[in-house]
Amino acid sequence: SKDELIAEKYRGIRPAPGYPAQPDHTEKETIWDILDVSSTTGIELTENLAMLPAASVCGLFFCHPEAAYFNVGKIARDQVADYAKRKGFSMSTTETWLESRLNYERVREGSSL
Repeated sequence: SKDELIAEKYRGIRPAPGYPAQPDHTEKETIWDILDVSSTTGIELTENLAMLPAASVCGLFFCHPEAAYFNVGKIARDQVADYAKRKGFSMSTTETWLESRLNYERVREGSSL
């Protein structure tokens, strides 16, 4: 039930955008759109995708006793390019949001590399 979810009386996991199992913060925008979060809860996203009020929580609930947390490892350039294409983002924007997970040194605009 909703009350049991809030009281965390379930067995499972709750990965959240921006954390190791789901490092892309931009997925919050998808959640906000699908669930109409701002209208139904009053919770807003800042331009950097922080939630206001700050005590807000966002995550995906997988209620299954065998669900386990995992960590997305380092991401190669070809994976980032494919993800950027599927998200409709530029490579630079995608690299910015996933910077801590890149397994390569990104070339920044204006760089001589």
